[in-house]
Amino acid sequence: MPVWHPRSALGLLRTRLRQGPVWLAMAAAQHGIRLVHVSSDAVFSGARVHYDESCLPDPVTPYGAAKAAAETGILAVHPEAAIARTSLIIGHGRSAHEQTVYQLAAGTRAGALFTDDVRCPVYVGDLAAALLELASLETAGIHHLAGADAVSRFELGTLIAGRDGLDASRLPAGLRAGSPLPGALDVRLDSRETQKKLRTTLRGVREFCTKP
Repeated sequence: MPVWHPRSALGLLRTRLRQGPVWLAMAAAQHGIRLVHVSSDAVFSGARVHYDESCLPDPVTPYGAAKAAAETGILAVHPEAAIARTSLIIGHGRSAHEQTVYQLAAGTRAGALFTDDVRCPVYVGDLAAALLELASLETAGIHHLAGADAVSRFELGTLIAGRDGLDASRLPAGLRAGSPLPGALDVRLDSRETQKKLRTTLRGVREFCTKP
């Protein structure tokens, strides 16, 4: 009788992350269906910090490697597909990062928000509108859909706290460098080329966390 093991489950999940999108892309290509695949900034190592659409993936985590493999597979079987890389998605208090901020501010969770872990957060409404636009266009290949501001997870936490009436002074700060957590430190998606094709403005977090 086979024995279930967490590592085998993770391996299966990574395989599905790579293969599932490719199977879908094959079906879409066969039937002439427009496909927009949402990918992640996790495909980059952070070695060069700033990444535009021409930059080649160099992932440092299994998740990032699976996402990069999915991108390559999709474009191999469906060259007309669009790949939309995005970053931290924020909005309406339901994202993982927002929930972490709430719990840290309330003292119900241990940990810290890193000051050296930098991303370009995007508002969920802006991302959804941009994806719909991208689906209606004929453009193919790699696109970046991230916010205009690069901020650390700690600065992002203070912006969320200010927006939602929390005491930002209760948020603990820390460094990710030297911690056991895998992944890149500073990854900033440059979305300017994709933004030229869209009517939707991909606002920076300093704007969408302070204005309605």
